[in-house]
Amino acid sequence: MKLQYFMTDDYQNMSQTSAEIIIDTFKRKPDGLYCFAGGDTPVGTLQLLATAAKNKEIDLTQAKFIELDEWVGLNPENPGSCISYLKRNLFDPIGIREDQVHTFNPLAPNLDTECKLANQFVEKHGGLTLSLLGVGVNGHLGFNEPYSSFDANAHVVDLDETTQNVGGKYFSDKEIDRTKGITLGIRQLLSSSTLIVQASGKKKKQAIQQVLSGEVTAEWPVTSIWLHSNPILIVDKEAVK
Repeated sequence: MKLQYFMTDDYQNMSQTSAEIIIDTFKRKPDGLYCFAGGDTPVGTLQLLATAAKNKEIDLTQAKFIELDEWVGLNPENPGSCISYLKRNLFDPIGIREDQVHTFNPLAPNLDTECKLANQFVEKHGGLTLSLLGVGVNGHLGFNEPYSSFDANAHVVDLDETTQNVGGKYFSDKEIDRTKGITLGIRQLLSSSTLIVQASGKKKKQAIQQVLSGEVTAEWPVTSIWLHSNPILIVDKEAVK
């Protein structure tokens, strides 16, 4: 196992470094299955991918995508939803078709079925070609919170108080319920052929220190990347200094 570690000067360079790796992967595997996190950290990377697609540098018409996670009970049309981030910054600007994307329905009456559908989609496509993940202040990957099983596939989770509080920034309506999430599991993420984890800003410093310590612990789910054959960690200076 070898960790590829990139410490970049700033957010823009972190995004550029990430985008270059993903663009290369799209060129090698244009019909692969890709999983991109929502939220603030990957926005710059997603926008660079959209630009590359518009400039015909990559062709995403055969690619498949699966949503990493979502807030349970939230209307997917809410601008703060995870899928809304992906649509705004990548899918809509380049015309990704609905049949290319598998999403969670956080309003579904049976969330176990939603998990099964996600698992089946991943299996149908032979696993994830590439996953682009952020890391939470508490070290979560997707909504795999501290002490989540590293052997889990898609599942519903009670969200950590830290995640609930940080999640408030995505919503103008602070009364939105942020107690539960639905997410792909760590087992699926670790099965990605290429696994990229990004971190930007001082708030991520403790989580990144835990990764760089080399110790794998369920208290910090992000440390599970050491179990991947060739994980890639890309951070800006503020996340480590």
